[in-house]
Amino acid sequence: MPSPAKIPSQIPLHQLSWFSQTDPGGDRARRTLAVAGVAHALHDGYTDLIFVLLPIWQAEFALSYGVLALLRGLYAGAMAILQVPSGRLAERLDGRVILAFATVLSALGYALAGCSGGVVGLCAALAISGAGASTQHPIASAAVSRAYGEASRGPLGTYNFSGDLGKAAIPALTSLMLTWMPWRQSLWLLALLGVAVAIVIALLMPPIERARPSKTHQERVGGGHGGFPLLFGIGVLDTGVRMGLLTFLPFLLKAKGASLPTVGIALALVFLGGAAGKFVCGRIGARVGVLLTVLLTEGGTAACIFAILALPLGPLLALLPLLGLMLNGTSSVLYGTVPELTPPHRAERAFALFYTGTIGSGALSPVLYGILGDAVGVNWAIAATAMVALATFPFAFALRPYLEPDRRDGQTG
Repeated sequence: MPSPAKIPSQIPLHQLSWFSQTDPGGDRARRTLAVAGVAHALHDGYTDLIFVLLPIWQAEFALSYGVLALLRGLYAGAMAILQVPSGRLAERLDGRVILAFATVLSALGYALAGCSGGVVGLCAALAISGAGASTQHPIASAAVSRAYGEASRGPLGTYNFSGDLGKAAIPALTSLMLTWMPWRQSLWLLALLGVAVAIVIALLMPPIERARPSKTHQERVGGGHGGFPLLFGIGVLDTGVRMGLLTFLPFLLKAKGASLPTVGIALALVFLGGAAGKFVCGRIGARVGVLLTVLLTEGGTAACIFAILALPLGPLLALLPLLGLMLNGTSSVLYGTVPELTPPHRAERAFALFYTGTIGSGALSPVLYGILGDAVGVNWAIAATAMVALATFPFAFALRPYLEPDRRDGQTG
């Protein structure tokens, strides 16, 4: 009988290494989450930074609204179109290297925007920056899901929450810098920030574990498909509801007597609630299960939408943080479920497809709801977003059989 002192030496070294990489409490996993969160904050901040710059570019270069929309569309389009190729590339090369290089590319785009002398230069610069941003979602999401393994739903919620922090911090920082320096110098400083984040990724992010095909996992998800199309459908509908409602919310507030500053405060309340929703609901989903969480958040979204249609301005404003929490809460649960319905070695591809669908929905849905609003009015268009939120229920019930019992119904004990 071997002595206890000899037992550890009989465990293969590669198994010990794998355990240290996937231990939810390990330093490696926490470092992966921290660096992925920083990357997410930077790239999402870069994405929303455009809204601060558009009025400046309009005054500087005498641009029409159509050209301004084109500038925004070029960035979003490059980011959406290249997500799937980025995910496929990360299956063959080191995702950490790709992410660091792409972060430099995003920073370079804004540096070039600071050097541009007209609309052609801005178009090229934003297309380059958007191309760099295309890698962050699939690669960083997959890195977090592999680092935490079966305990990844909560960390993925934290990862998504970091993106909201970046959306708030970087545009606000830029607005502050613009009060004491020209916009070109502000962009160059923000580009240096991007290079610094790329260095952090290259030096501090642990290597992204290369997952191998899992026979039992593929049997459960049906060869890599199974419930993923249902999850994708929920994500597309959920994003459409969120973007459609936010398109019409300022007009609803103005119709109820809100001033322009009040509209700004109201939107801030929604966004603050949304940030909290991404952080909280991912962990709630791990506790009570995907089905119940989706039903609560989508049902709560519909209830809040009908309530803001009926309430006067004062109570409506008080309800907006809860509305924001419900609007964004579903997304963290959905992101956290992607790796559960996908073979481990296809995580980057699955996240890329999922983010492409939700980004595309976010771009298309305001147009569709806008056409509906022209036809039937703002209030009915807003009511339609509530009905679409309820339309996710059949998808959620159909998804239930594809989830493992503890993921489907939540943790016990």
